[in-house]
Amino acid sequence: MEKAKISGIQLFALMFIFELGTALVVSYGRQAEKDVWLSILLAMSGGVILSFIYYFLFRQYPNLLLTGYTREILGKYLGWIVGLLYCVYFLYICGRNIREFGDLLVSSTLSETPLLVINLTLVLVMCYVIHLGVEVVGRTAEVFVVILLLLGGAGNFFVLVSGDVNFQHILPFLENGWKPIFTTAFPHLLIFPFGEMIAFTMIAPYLNRPQLVKRAWLTALISSGLILGWTVLLNISVLGVEVMQKSTFPTLTAVGKVNLLDFIERLDAIVVFTLLITVFFKASVYLYSAIIGVADLFKLNRYHRILLPIGTIVIFLSLTMASSFSEQGEEGFITEFVSFVMFVVIPLFMLLISIIRSYFKRKLNEQ
Repeated sequence: MEKAKISGIQLFALMFIFELGTALVVSYGRQAEKDVWLSILLAMSGGVILSFIYYFLFRQYPNLLLTGYTREILGKYLGWIVGLLYCVYFLYICGRNIREFGDLLVSSTLSETPLLVINLTLVLVMCYVIHLGVEVVGRTAEVFVVILLLLGGAGNFFVLVSGDVNFQHILPFLENGWKPIFTTAFPHLLIFPFGEMIAFTMIAPYLNRPQLVKRAWLTALISSGLILGWTVLLNISVLGVEVMQKSTFPTLTAVGKVNLLDFIERLDAIVVFTLLITVFFKASVYLYSAIIGVADLFKLNRYHRILLPIGTIVIFLSLTMASSFSEQGEEGFITEFVSFVMFVVIPLFMLLISIIRSYFKRKLNEQ
């Protein structure tokens, strides 16, 4: 671990931006159709339960990273392997996020720019900020969360006054019953985006006041969940459920329809800037978590020497994981299964082991 500290507000800003991530723009939860916003709220409640699992493990080992207490709970060798798997998976998701951002830019605004140039530029900037340390990442997020809220407020205002919103599109509620809502929420929306918060088990030990972790975590999770639910509801109201399901980037499509007095239009730039902010910080959190995890596992004094090599791996992953965005989406089932194991099953298993150990220790002490 580097010798650095971040404040509760900075942790909240990082978590809030991280949770929004690509979920603000990409299409997901199609099985629930017009009730997908209910699935998001339901999955958010599951995310709250997951956050308590992560928080309990953090409170048991407040000075250890995730890669540290996997070895404490699962044993030296098995814990080391599990910790390495988390680092590898963090890198994989980092590459997916960068690829999604690159695909959106190529399809919307920079159609003549090679994907390599976009991804390379983003990763190099991420590596530079991470090189400066987690304190700089936290302070930067503290500034950009304000810009993100301003962009979001402007985008929502223009969409609402554009005349394109028709809330009849979301009626009737529960048209297909609760089953598709539940099956969409669990496990799909539970792990994306709420389960991804496990990455912050690698950052929480840097908080200057550890008692603020739970408050920052829950506030960020609930507020971002409500915003995601509202964004999906607004997209359905503008586009209709059929168009939204066919759209790769529904938020971009919805905002792109705004045309006020033939003067205020082409507001899809707001969506692009919003995604740039959210993906930058989300991918940076994943990259930083993977790098300090590797440094912890291999007992490196400084993580800076492995920053560029691992950044190069992320660029390679983002370019080669799929030939197109649609092909990347087809890999969802395998990714979903692995994510469920990494984000839900393993933490729950470690929690049970930790509780059992604490119980037997207490019994021995009583004797």
